[in-house]
Amino acid sequence: MLVLVANLGSTSFKYRLFDMTDERCLARGSVERIGDAESKCKATIGDWSDERTMSIPDHGVAVEACLAQLTDPEHGVIRDASEVAAIGFKAVHGGRLSGVFRIDDNVLEAMAEMNAAAPAHNPPYIAAMKAMQSRFDLPLVAAFETDFHQTIPKARKEYAIPRKFADEFHIRKWGFHGASHRYIATRSAEMLGRDDARVISCHLGGSSSLTAIHNGESVMTTMGMTPQTGLPQNNRVGDFDPFALPLIMERTGKTLDETLSLLASQGGLLGLSNRSGDIRDLREAAEAGDANCQLALDVFVEEIRRHLGGMMVALGGLDAIVFTAGIGENDAPIREAVCANLEEFGIVVDSAANQALQGEASFHDDVSRVQLWVIPTNEEIVVARQTVSVLQS
Repeated sequence: MLVLVANLGSTSFKYRLFDMTDERCLARGSVERIGDAESKCKATIGDWSDERTMSIPDHGVAVEACLAQLTDPEHGVIRDASEVAAIGFKAVHGGRLSGVFRIDDNVLEAMAEMNAAAPAHNPPYIAAMKAMQSRFDLPLVAAFETDFHQTIPKARKEYAIPRKFADEFHIRKWGFHGASHRYIATRSAEMLGRDDARVISCHLGGSSSLTAIHNGESVMTTMGMTPQTGLPQNNRVGDFDPFALPLIMERTGKTLDETLSLLASQGGLLGLSNRSGDIRDLREAAEAGDANCQLALDVFVEEIRRHLGGMMVALGGLDAIVFTAGIGENDAPIREAVCANLEEFGIVVDSAANQALQGEASFHDDVSRVQLWVIPTNEEIVVARQTVSVLQS
């Protein structure tokens, strides 16, 4: 069974094609600048890479362009689109729907109800799903990011707000990055050789979150009602006191929408540093003496450690910390700073192993009671597995 997994942005489409008989990735590719006269369409199939520039007006045409590469007479891996069993989407917020579903009008309506909570994610996904429905006669499946966090105890996912708001408007701590944390839950159990481990998954990248995992299930996470919350993101504010909003609006003359847009695009590490939201840029500038860039790095680490401590208490102890995603997998100084001075909690870093680490590997010292790992995430294979499950059910 072949499954195409789609990861969408407002002007982008990234995909992987899996053969689910053995979970091999047969091809991967992307389309950038959808809507422009000169969109970039890339594909990698085995040793062959292809890049084309063409006009891609919408996501439906983007899929057609990718299928053209996948069916290339000389290098393609399929003869025609009918060989693809389904397209699976790493969808973000379904509100009243949290799980994995065949896409129909009810799913699209549920996503539209959450447009205000996920304005950068839901509208482009809805538009793309509708475009693909009209062009392709094959199943479309939405795997919502919130699904993995449904096992979190109620006391850890409710806000202290009027009951009416929570019940009628679905306002609670939903959690996100579910596919990534689910993959870490599965893979860490394999690496530790046990299913009952207490693990903290640190998904650190342009968008970051921590999740506490016990018995393979999410029991606590940092993101709340929207992907804007939790840790400081590259350009999103993270946790923030909503009662500061009227003051900002009063002093700047901005509307609520304008203020929220500013906090969602100019906050986070970018806002703290007044320079960049990229950790690499921040470290280079900090080493050159930029105090604001150093502050951004320090705040990022301290927020990770604050949530890490709370999760250790919630788990009643800890067996492993796993770092994943762009920063987690590639930034040794961030990993070391997060784990620094925690020897009393059984967390001891092997600095040399941490610095030399590449790919999937551990970096804890022999005396460390808590194992420290880097495990590259694979969100797409999780969505592919969920898509197959829906088709078979």
